[in-house]
Amino acid sequence: MSTSLPDNDGLADVMQRHGTVVGLAGWSGSGKTTLAEKLIALLSSQGLDVATIKHAHHDFDADTPGKDSYRHRAAGARQVAVSSAARAVLFTENRTRAERTLADLLAALEPADIVIVEGFKKSAIPKIEIHRAAANKPVLFTGDAQIIAVASDDVSALPDAAPPAIALDDIDAIAAFILARYDQHRGAAPQ
Repeated sequence: MSTSLPDNDGLADVMQRHGTVVGLAGWSGSGKTTLAEKLIALLSSQGLDVATIKHAHHDFDADTPGKDSYRHRAAGARQVAVSSAARAVLFTENRTRAERTLADLLAALEPADIVIVEGFKKSAIPKIEIHRAAANKPVLFTGDAQIIAVASDDVSALPDAAPPAIALDDIDAIAAFILARYDQHRGAAPQ
């Protein structure tokens, strides 16, 4: 299934495996990866188990040419698992199969307190829009009911109908917003 269409089959069910799932949506160059990195560091430092899923719009290879795992894939293995005491990874070649859906990827993750999803912006998951006024791009929330907040470098420039707005450089406030959703999902009172 292409990620240009919603990949919502089973998505709500598999999201229940995790404490909370939140997407970061925005135009290219808006700072999604930078924000994700800061949120991951902050939330992890608070003892939370954070997982991420990142969509790439281009061909990529996380394996190293010449290494055994690369050689196994080059020889034709569709799946190669590599494990050590420090980490484990599973490489899967899609070949003629469709790209994995977000639901598939969430199901493949071990349960986590918080899953931050970068990309998959057409998926039916709660999202925080990253908006930079200087980019001169339209806001996304007007066409996406799943956007639950906007992190912007110019909150005052957002239309009145915007979802809750948070200053893009206020990482603590963005993390607190995510933690409130996590607490709500767990059935606890928000902190």
